[in-house]
Amino acid sequence: MSLLRDDDLAAAFDRAAGAYDRLVAASPGYHGQLRLSARRLGLPDGGRDARVLDLGCGTGASTRALLEAAPLAHLVAVDASPGMLRRARAKRWPQRVRFVHAGAEHLEQAGVRGPFDAVFAAYLVRNLTAPGPVLRRVRALLRPGGTLAVHEYCLSGAARHRLVWNTVCRAVIIPAGSLGPGGPGLYRHLRRSVLDFDTVPRFAARLAQAGFEEVRVQAVPGWQRGIVHTFVARRPVREVPPG
Repeated sequence: MSLLRDDDLAAAFDRAAGAYDRLVAASPGYHGQLRLSARRLGLPDGGRDARVLDLGCGTGASTRALLEAAPLAHLVAVDASPGMLRRARAKRWPQRVRFVHAGAEHLEQAGVRGPFDAVFAAYLVRNLTAPGPVLRRVRALLRPGGTLAVHEYCLSGAARHRLVWNTVCRAVIIPAGSLGPGGPGLYRHLRRSVLDFDTVPRFAARLAQAGFEEVRVQAVPGWQRGIVHTFVARRPVREVPPG
């Protein structure tokens, strides 16, 4: 199948929103791995006075993980899918959390402006039509020295991890997703999007090309080891102007 993009992908998430929380809750390690990546942002003092952008918040699982890692932070949570965002907003949140409907390519038009101390992007970047420009814009939204953490399905490059991903998708994820209100389309896209996305070395290089430094890659435990990774990088404190 061809990959879903932009409005078509947002519409697929809208259709799946009603069953999305139940499906991810059944995935071993899903929430724990989000919490692990949120902690890897390394926000000190519980995130006191920090501004954090949760880019691609979905139904709020990544937002909740950030709150647990940095309970004193001020969060701006953004998603392009109205259906997913309605699910997120319906949950209980402290006043420090604000939700915004916007695609990652159109943050300023929606009133999302920096500087942020940190940006968290979970399961987002491989779904972007043009990741490079978005990553450069995210870097610009960070304060100098600010941190980006990308939590993403990003295969190691080893053949065994590609085989595991294909097997789990065909045997578990796509059949389970087919039972939900959106049908199998979003989960077929999920399988293909991971296979077509950067490997770990390629995505680390992409972050460096977007102007980030100190790029670090860390694995997650469980069956997703070699399949899901956390990428942590910083906006340089001093940036050399081009030319």
